[in-house]
Amino acid sequence: MASHHRKLNCLLVSCCFFVFLLPLSTSRPQQPSIASKVDEHYRTFHAENPEWTFNHLAVDYRNGNVYLGVVNRIYKLSQELDVLVSHQTGPEEDNRNCYPPRIVQPCSEPLTLTNNVNKMLLIDYRANRLLACGSLYQGICKLLRLDDLFKLGEPFHKKEHYLSGVNESDSVFGVIVSYGDSSPDKLFVATAVDGRPEYFPTISSRKLARNSEEDGMFAYVFHDEFVASMIKIPSDTFTVVPDFDIYYVYGFASGNFVYFLTLQPEMGGGPAAGSSSANREQVFTSKLVRLCKDDTAFNSYVEVPLGCVKGGVEYRLLQAAYLSKAGTILARSLGVGPDDDILYAVFSKGQKRRPKETSQESALCVFALKEINERIKDRLQSCYKGEGTLDLAWLKVKDIPCSSALLTIDDNFCGLDMNAPLGVSEMVRGIPLFSESNDKMTSVIAYVYKNHSLAYVGTKSGRLKKVGACIILDYFSR
Repeated sequence: MASHHRKLNCLLVSCCFFVFLLPLSTSRPQQPSIASKVDEHYRTFHAENPEWTFNHLAVDYRNGNVYLGVVNRIYKLSQELDVLVSHQTGPEEDNRNCYPPRIVQPCSEPLTLTNNVNKMLLIDYRANRLLACGSLYQGICKLLRLDDLFKLGEPFHKKEHYLSGVNESDSVFGVIVSYGDSSPDKLFVATAVDGRPEYFPTISSRKLARNSEEDGMFAYVFHDEFVASMIKIPSDTFTVVPDFDIYYVYGFASGNFVYFLTLQPEMGGGPAAGSSSANREQVFTSKLVRLCKDDTAFNSYVEVPLGCVKGGVEYRLLQAAYLSKAGTILARSLGVGPDDDILYAVFSKGQKRRPKETSQESALCVFALKEINERIKDRLQSCYKGEGTLDLAWLKVKDIPCSSALLTIDDNFCGLDMNAPLGVSEMVRGIPLFSESNDKMTSVIAYVYKNHSLAYVGTKSGRLKKVGACIILDYFSR
């Protein structure tokens, strides 16, 4: 691993960026719920109610139509941001302490008119529908037809239909895995649990039935008395860190695997049981979670910490991420192919997340997914030689030694019912492309244009920065 660090220390980084002002804070248009022309370059859209904040966005790559998940509404917009159709999702009478929700059985808790925050918005291309999951009724989902947002289904009568009881819009992330005509699709769901692990698994794989009204919609892919396609946070974990949770920032599928990027409290640095989190710092680690697409028992679950260092400053608090292709020019620098997947990630400085965050320091970093997978394979091989422990403190509060087994571990190894789930202890360090000290970066997207890799980052103040990933690595010329 020492050679790996030397490799990173000899980087000569060249990056170019341009700053644009986004029309995020322009005055409200005279006519509500329409797109308005700000100048010859930009158009904007405002919901008719200023309290209906935007939560999620999905773009249909086939025609450019835009779907917006907003508080109490789902909008379908044209490429020009004109409203094509909308669908009301709230408000409704509810109480988050009603489990099962009051639409299933009477609830003794007081009911109030409650907004429906959109927590997940996914396009299911194979079934020509939109999955829109909200905060009402413990996180039930609507399946809406893409063409006109007509409600095709809204399963709510089984516990598998309640995906998350957390009200925040950024608390759930989903990835659809499609198998063509060979078998039904799957929905991988990752969510914060807000102290209620008995109700919600932190990560699971669900059946995505073709028929939107099918009884088995969102059922676990596999479930028996001992094994299920899910992982729950153990109650022992909350004894060590009472407000422990896993916050999912991004997710994607690549090759034979599904990945989620997370922000997790450190187990060792947690407060004593019963202490308040209102006015204290907490140490966090950013981790990538990997699972095999076809692993019904989650024996392939592996976590690896991510971060990056620039100018001696550590950036360890994940803010946003985006999967893209390397492109010809960046691929040469990273030692990968032009069509290989790379991961852009925005981190803020340090590891301590404070109740009132004041630091604006952040960095945009890039990872070759191939390198992350190689690090995971190295860890799997060492564990199956009996070296070390499972090193997953939040799931296995006690250290459990790895068990030796004679087998070949290749790039697509999906685990056994031993040495799982597994953690990687050493951080995979990304390559820093650009840092910002005065206006924290909070989002990122990227694409390849004429062999060049370009990233766009959004900042806390509403600016957009264009970063050219033009890295020169002199160690490749040795």
